[in-house]
Amino acid sequence: MAKALLGYMSSSDPRALAQLAAENRRLRQHVADLEDHVLRLQAENDTLAAAAHDAPLLTLDESMQPV
Repeated sequence: MAKALLGYMSSSDPRALAQLAAENRRLRQHVADLEDHVLRLQAENDTLAAAAHDAPLLTLDESMQPV
């Protein structure tokens, strides 16, 4: 996308190029942060799913069973 923006602008203004490069770095870092967050959530979800799978099912106490 940065290449498309640079081609569209058709400017060689160093300030504009520096601003685009900084924005590109910021967006790449944000994407990396989001990917890390997704991996943490997936690991937490796997842990919770395993714990739920290993836990006994909810059952009624004998006194609460129908007669």
